[in-house]
Amino acid sequence: MEEHLFSKGRTSVARVVDDWYIVATSSELGKSPLRTTVYGIPLVLFRDGTGVAGALLDRCPHRNAPLSLGAVKQNVLECSYHGWRFDTTGKCISIPGPSNEFKEKDRRVESFQVHEENGFIWVYATPDREPPREVFRFPFLHEQKYTTIQETLDVRGSIHATAENALDVPHTAYLHGGLFRQSDGEKNEIEVKVNRLQDRVEAEYIGEQRPRGVAGKILAPGGGMVSHFDRFILPSIVQVEYRLGESSHLCITAALTPVEDFRTRIFAVMSFRTPLPDRLLSFLLKPIIMRIFRQDAAMLEAQTETIRKFGGEQFQSTQADVLGPEILRLLRMAERGERGGNQSRETRSFHLFL
Repeated sequence: MEEHLFSKGRTSVARVVDDWYIVATSSELGKSPLRTTVYGIPLVLFRDGTGVAGALLDRCPHRNAPLSLGAVKQNVLECSYHGWRFDTTGKCISIPGPSNEFKEKDRRVESFQVHEENGFIWVYATPDREPPREVFRFPFLHEQKYTTIQETLDVRGSIHATAENALDVPHTAYLHGGLFRQSDGEKNEIEVKVNRLQDRVEAEYIGEQRPRGVAGKILAPGGGMVSHFDRFILPSIVQVEYRLGESSHLCITAALTPVEDFRTRIFAVMSFRTPLPDRLLSFLLKPIIMRIFRQDAAMLEAQTETIRKFGGEQFQSTQADVLGPEILRLLRMAERGERGGNQSRETRSFHLFL
């Protein structure tokens, strides 16, 4: 193969470490330590005697044993190798035998701020630092008028690739043909407004007919025009929202966690409101949504494998790639620590055929 076809190591991987990521659901963390990873950094989660969750670097400072192999004893985490014990701040509480030659700072394990809320455990990805911002809060999670489904799944793809896939409209007619949109038939011209802020980007699709796939027919059996928004919010929140009048509303929000550069864990919260009964709605929609997720996961894995084979990425974007370049711009900006400041809105409009 000719040399110019290779991408020479270029990737859209961006590491935004000064923010919160979900690392587990509350139900996953019981009495035993739990090993997890953010940006390839091994962490150990555990609960103290009061049930409060803590997160430490998964390495004992004594002999590099994984602390996740240990156990919680007397409200602290005990290393299974030599019995050193640590609290949720990373402070070494006790060491069996003589230990006066060690300074306290040499015994300490780096700790990460933890926030537990609504069944999710969030970790701030920079150790030993007070977070400058709060965690994201999922909308409609506990509203009685909504049916909510929660799912967790892993995909082989970067944060950028996974977020773009979740918010990419044109591929749904091909990869998910028949489930959400159709690739055949007449295309309708719609207006797209892209709104840019310092920490997010939003696409509003104006003049869109109800998607012709199975999911659209379930959500809006009578057809009609929909109100459609796609959003990306730093560091890794993706959101798809559809409304049809006052009766039907779909909002899928997912927090993406960078387990590694090319492995992402998706914590998805899918909230629906339709004239259908709750149980029937879940019964009909969940298999369709999970099939769509599996199709996306398979394509992301194939995309990542192709990037690996060619030694890097090569993207050619068109106007139809509405949010992909915007997502990468935000990630690069946040990686450099340049987010925040003036929240002025920039808007651009154009037309697409869907």
